[in-house]
Amino acid sequence: MVKRSSQAQTGLKRLLEIIHKLRSEDGCLWDKKQKKEDIAKYLLEETYELIDAINSGSPQALKEEMGDLLFQILFIARISEEAGEFNISDVMKYVSEKMIRRHPHVFGNKKVKDIEEIKTNWEDIKKHIENRDENSSGLFGRIPRSLPSLERAQKVTEKASRVGFDWRNTEEVIDKIEEELTEFKASLKTSNANYIREEIGDLLFSLVNLCRFVDVNAEEALSASLAKFIDRFSYIEKRLTERGKKLTGASLKEMDDLWNEAKLKD
Repeated sequence: MVKRSSQAQTGLKRLLEIIHKLRSEDGCLWDKKQKKEDIAKYLLEETYELIDAINSGSPQALKEEMGDLLFQILFIARISEEAGEFNISDVMKYVSEKMIRRHPHVFGNKKVKDIEEIKTNWEDIKKHIENRDENSSGLFGRIPRSLPSLERAQKVTEKASRVGFDWRNTEEVIDKIEEELTEFKASLKTSNANYIREEIGDLLFSLVNLCRFVDVNAEEALSASLAKFIDRFSYIEKRLTERGKKLTGASLKEMDDLWNEAKLKD
């Protein structure tokens, strides 16, 4: 354990020195010009690449993508240090203290009986010890606006549910979906683009609620379906190439038949 800790410290020190060099007077012209707002644009992309690596099951891909995300975080810390705001040591000290404070059942004498009690303690500590009352900025104030819409919608509905604003069961949510689908069909007859967009948005929002009721993450579910579609369509493309054909030259029936072949391979 001591050896691994020493290796981690050495590796972190080297990476910080590399970032310092990139930002220095004789460093990289591009890196020197970057601001926190510039790096923020890459954070989501790097995070999603990390998630893809996790889902791939490849340790090598995971190691690479974790490194890329860590680099971006340390880079932002360096920019903040140059501005006299804080440094990476402050960041690590703050998060270490917070994790110890929020786990009194591990680092203190607090007794808990289950995970639900751990979650309740976590929220109580945030509110009463850290004075982070989320309701001070509204119920949804601390839900990041930059989250993907599906994930943000699920978090919003979870928050509303906690204060009692929710359906009683899954069947009621399904009824709501059918109601929204009927309204969407009606909107199509009007040819009003804004009306159609509103109704399809309501339908999507209701589907997110259904995901919550059946304990499915909406963002992950859609990502999985998207990956499945891409895999099956890639199979179609590959088989057509083997036949000396292009996608644009294939009939719908031919592609449908190959799609069904791909499904059998799932």
